Parts: sequence; structure tokens; C-alpha cells
Amino acid sequence: MNQELILSKTIDFVKDTLNNAEGGHDWFHIQRVYKNTKLIAKDEAVDILIVSLGALLHDIADSKFYDGDETIGPRMAREFLVDLQVQSSVIDHVIKIIENISFKGGNTKQHFRSPELEVVQDADRLDAIGAIGIARCFNYGGFKNRGLYDPQIRPNLSMSKEEYKASTAPTINHFYEKLLLLKDRMNTKTGKKIAEERHRFMEQYLDQFYKEWEGER
Repeated sequence: MNQELILSKTIDFVKDTLNNAEGGHDWFHIQRVYKNTKLIAKDEAVDILIVSLGALLHDIADSKFYDGDETIGPRMAREFLVDLQVQSSVIDHVIKIIENISFKGGNTKQHFRSPELEVVQDADRLDAIGAIGIARCFNYGGFKNRGLYDPQIRPNLSMSKEEYKASTAPTINHFYEKLLLLKDRMNTKTGKKIAEERHRFMEQYLDQFYKEWEGER
């Protein structure tokens, strides 16, 4: 099966699987990450099939929606790619991307690295910052019935992976616990450049948020 057909079938599979998914982790999130991946990959020496499949399948079963089970996504992706008779080395690499792409609180050591993972990871992180990142953040906060902001609840920058996954803190805290940290964790030149612009937008947004919260002009 040629690459074009593999990617076409993968897109159909992801669209079908993520039908009615939470708005920040639906097909449109995958589509944006896929577009970001292709943009970043232009300037990187990577295997296009691997980064494309990694982008398309990275959130096929996000553990946040499966009681924290991180094995479901990789298993679903592997079964699908095996059914398509994709080369085993490609499958193994894609699964490693899925297993290692997530932020997970920022204090979890990443055990696998590759240029392909770096590209897809940057593409995914770009969708977590800027205007869309802000929208996704509040959309998920609403989905989990979290408050917008509570001045008495301070951000926790030293959470373990388990604490991060179990956090019920107000949505604004997530900016400090993840979103504002991503700029300095980008891997690629293109990713870093785009992240700088989106980071500044988030800082401007927060300045305005606090002014409005305090009833200032």
C-alpha cells in the first residue's frame, strides 16, 4: 500500500474514532497538529510517513478520557497500522511517538528521542498555546467543570505526573503549570519561532484577564 493511501485511510479512521470527542481533542485538533507537522518537517531531516502517522494518531485515545490509561492509544494505533500492513519499523517508531509526546506535568523524564518525535511534539505543543491554546484550555476546563480562576489557589510548578493528571485546579493555573512553559521546551527552529509569537499573545491575554478580574479599565 502506498503512502498516500495509508494516510487517507488513517485520516478516515481518526475522523471516525474521534467523532463527538471533546472539542479540544477532536479531529480538528488532529488536523491542526497534522498541518503544523508538515510545516515544521519542511526544514527537518525526518521520515514524512512516520511524522504524518505520528501526528494523525497521537491522540487517538487520550488517557485523560480513559481513566488515565496510557496503554489504550498505543494499542489502538498499533492494531490499526498492523491491519494496514505498515512496515513494522514504522509502526514501532509511531508508537514511540505516541507514548512520549505528552507533557505529563513537565517533570517526567522522556525515555525516547528522535527527530520525528521532536517534530510531532512541537506541532502538538503549538496547538496548546496562542489563541487556539487558550480556547482549548478553557474548553477543557468547562468540560471538567473547573473554575476560571481563584486567587487563593496558587499554581503548582512541581507536580508529579500523578498530581498533574489528578489536578482539579482552576483553568488559569494551567497557563503557569503547562502553557507558558512550552515556549522553552520546543525542539525545532520553526517550532521555536512560532512558539515565541503565540507565547506573547498568551501573556497579553493574561494581562487583560487580570485587569478585568480586578475591575480595571
